[in-house]
Amino acid sequence: MELIDRVAHRLKLRDLRLLDTVVQSRSMAKAALRLNISQPAVSKAIAELEHVLGVRLLDRSRQGIEPTEYGRVLLDCGTAVLEDLRQGVQRIEFLADPTAGEVRIGCHPYLAVSFVSPLIDRVVCRYPRITFRLVIGEAEKLQHELIARNVDFLITRQWSQITDERLSCEFLFDESFVVVVGAKNHWVRRRRIALLDLMDEPWVLPPPESQFGMAVAEAFRSWGLDYPRATVLTVPPDVRMSLLATGRFLTIFPASVLRFPTRRQELKVLSVELPIRRVPSGIVTLTKRTVPPVASLFIESARELAKSVQAPGR
Repeated sequence: MELIDRVAHRLKLRDLRLLDTVVQSRSMAKAALRLNISQPAVSKAIAELEHVLGVRLLDRSRQGIEPTEYGRVLLDCGTAVLEDLRQGVQRIEFLADPTAGEVRIGCHPYLAVSFVSPLIDRVVCRYPRITFRLVIGEAEKLQHELIARNVDFLITRQWSQITDERLSCEFLFDESFVVVVGAKNHWVRRRRIALLDLMDEPWVLPPPESQFGMAVAEAFRSWGLDYPRATVLTVPPDVRMSLLATGRFLTIFPASVLRFPTRRQELKVLSVELPIRRVPSGIVTLTKRTVPPVASLFIESARELAKSVQAPGR
């Protein structure tokens, strides 16, 4: 009997799940607890898999159990098989009820606040039985989650061109950036402001080593200025909004944060020329992988909403 026939006859979905759990747990004992079976049963199942394939799947190190090169190949295959099964089940559910299901979205923190939140509200109004799982993070983390098929697609900024051939990008809209204060801030009354005038103000900015921080640093450098001595360095937009509400602080936001879900009257844009290049935001999917039908509904709604923030002439 050839290897493919032996594997097809012996390998079951539960074997792939067991192997994945062992690798994630880095321990057969911990995997046994998670799977609610005995440790000898886990060891026996792994040994039988290795016997069928004729290769070693796992190695032990000081850090725990790690997959061999053969183990990683089988895990990748298993991930694809389980994802195909999940999408197949979703399609069956969609045929039975096209207005229900789960959408798994990987999203940049700012877009989660400014674009995805009102988008979810719009979709829920139309399809109240759809549920959503949001994974928030920066581009590198999100791409890893997509490749691992932990999310259906990404809605994220593209600071640089994506070169990974496994990923496909669809443009939604260009993002511009503005200097923002709370409505009580004394700078609101000024009509013409130079960036130099604001250097000694209490800024709330992203860390300069972050992608957003590097864009901010470039804007200041274009005027011959150093990165301001920020009073607070932080990324999450909700923290910045809370500080702006005091009327003391300044920050730099994507313009869409002030437009969605509704116009934020408590925040004001200062008339400062801010030379930060527009950054495209869009949808990232896996190349040659079909998006689940219920996720396609969400993506179509994203395209509709993006038209309202589309840059003129784009």
